Amino acid sequence: MAIEVGQRVKVRRLRDRIPANIVGKIKENPVGTVDGFRMVDGSGVGVVVKFDGFATWFFEDELEPV
Repeated sequence: MAIEVGQRVKVRRLRDRIPANIVGKIKENPVGTVDGFRMVDGSGVGVVVKFDGFATWFFEDELEPV
């Protein structure tokens, strides 16, 4: 799956690096818009997803297209 900026995606899995207050918001509405990309560990690329009022990043395998 090739993820592109502006694409709507749904969070299908949450890893434990995300704070509990953000997890609650994502569980309420797991659909957001890809806002960009970022290097996460020197070799991986994270996908920045913008939700209603906040943004956070995910690995590509945590997301699926809507």
